[in-house]
Amino acid sequence: MALSTTLTLSQVSLSLVLFFFTSLPPSYATSSFVHANSQQSRAEKLIRSFNLSPKDPVNIVKGDNGGFVSGKIVEKEFSFFGDSGPSIEDLGHHAGYYSLPNSKSARMFYFFFESRNKKDDPVVIWLTGGPGCGSEIALFYENGPFHIFNNLSLAWNDYGWDQGSNILFVDQPTGTGFSYSFDDTDIRHDEAGISNDLYDFLQEFFKAHPEFIKNDFYITGESYAGHYIPALASRVNQGNKENQGIHINLKGFAIGNGLTNPVIQFPAYPQFALDNGIITKAEYDDISKSIPKCEQAAKTCETQGGQSCEYALNICENIFNSILSIAGDINYYDIRKKCVGSLCYDFSNMETLLNLQNVKSALGVSDDLKFVSCSTTVYEAMVQDWMKNLEVGIPALLEDGIKLLVYAGEEDLICNWLGNSRWVYAMEWSGKNAFETSQTMKFVVDGVDAGSLNSYGPLSFLKVYEAGHMVPMDQPKAALQMLKSWMEGKLST
Repeated sequence: MALSTTLTLSQVSLSLVLFFFTSLPPSYATSSFVHANSQQSRAEKLIRSFNLSPKDPVNIVKGDNGGFVSGKIVEKEFSFFGDSGPSIEDLGHHAGYYSLPNSKSARMFYFFFESRNKKDDPVVIWLTGGPGCGSEIALFYENGPFHIFNNLSLAWNDYGWDQGSNILFVDQPTGTGFSYSFDDTDIRHDEAGISNDLYDFLQEFFKAHPEFIKNDFYITGESYAGHYIPALASRVNQGNKENQGIHINLKGFAIGNGLTNPVIQFPAYPQFALDNGIITKAEYDDISKSIPKCEQAAKTCETQGGQSCEYALNICENIFNSILSIAGDINYYDIRKKCVGSLCYDFSNMETLLNLQNVKSALGVSDDLKFVSCSTTVYEAMVQDWMKNLEVGIPALLEDGIKLLVYAGEEDLICNWLGNSRWVYAMEWSGKNAFETSQTMKFVVDGVDAGSLNSYGPLSFLKVYEAGHMVPMDQPKAALQMLKSWMEGKLST
C-alpha cells in the first residue's frame, strides 16, 4: 500500500483543567471538586484504554479565524491508497470541512464514502461517542471501508457499511478529531447545540450533493451517541415538519450499546454483573444499596438540570466503579477479555496515520493541525449532559413512523444490553404492550444464531451474541447484515 511508515507514536501527557466552585457552599464545592477529578480520570482512562495519546486536549487553534465564512462547505475527493489503487473518481471518497453558522469560528470535519454497491443506497451518518472521540475510530476499526495494519497500510473492509449505504463519518462535537475552532466558546455543552450543528451540516451537505437528497436517510452510532442520535433524529424531524430547509428523508435511527436513559441504565449494572459472574450475590446486595440514591439524583437532574446533573453522575458512577473495583483488570467494553495495564484496545495506528503530513494534505487538513482522537476538554464540557434522559423524545418519532433499532453486544458492561433492554421495554408509546408481548426471534447469519430480536411496528431490539461494546468490530458480518436488513424492513423476517 502507498501509505506505510515505521514512525512510532510519541507518548504525550495531557494537561488537565481543574474545576473549582468557589461560590458554592464548602460541602458542595468539595463534592464538585471530587467529581471534577473523577471526570478527568475517567476521560484519561477512556483515552488510555484505547492506547491513544492525543497531543492536545482539544482542537482550539491559536491565531485569527482563517477567513471563516459561516455555513460554507469546502470538500475534496481523496484516496488513502495514493496511486496504488483505484482512481479518485472511481472511489467516491470525500473529506471536507463545514463552517458552523452558530459559532464564532468552528469548522466540522467529515468523511463521506459513496456506496460500493449503488448510489441510490440510503445515506447513513455515523456518530462516535466518548463524548469527544473522533469518528475515525469507527472508520478504521469498525464499519468504515478500511482495515488498518501495524505498518499503517490499509486494506478494504469486506463488511464496511459502505457495502450497503453512502456513509458519513463526522468529527463532532467541535474540538474532536480534525474539527476545530479559533474560539473556545464554540465548545458545546448540551444536545441542543450539538444537534443544531449537525442539522445545519446536513442541510449544507445535501445542497453540495443534491443527487442524494431523494435517498433514505438513517442516523447511527454507539456509546455516548445514545444521546446524540435521538437528539439529532428529533431535530431533523422538527426541521422537516416546519419546512426549515431541504427535506431530509429520515427513515430511522439506530443506537448501538448506547447511553440513552441513565436513570434506568445505571441501576442495571449490578444485575448484569451478577448474571455474568463478575460479582457475588453478597457484593450485588451491597452495591445495590446505592441504587435508590442514584435514581433519586437522576430524577432531580431531569427536573432541575445544571449542577444537579453533575452530582447525579457522581452518585451513579459509584455503582459502576464499585463493580470495577471488584472486577480488577476486566475489559469493561468486553467482559470476555482482560485489559493489560490500562490498555484494553490498541487504536494507536489510526492516530499515527492521521497525523502524517501527506495524509492531512490529501484530506485538506492544515499541516499544523493535530488529530485529537479523544478530547478531554469536550468530555468534561458535557458533564451536565450525561445524566439527561434522551428517551423522552423517542416516542414522538415512533408515532411518526420513524423506526428505531436498539442493538447491543451481549458482552459489553459499560453500556450493557440489559440496561438498554430495560429502557426500551419501559418506554411509553402506543405500541408498548404489543412490543412487550412480541415473540423473541433468532437473528441468523449464514445459518448461525447471531442474536435475539424483538420487534413491533417501528421498534426493534437486538441482542448480538459474542460481541462487546463495538459490535461492528467484533461481529462485522452480522453488523452489516443487521444494518441492511433493518433498512430494507427485513430484520424481523
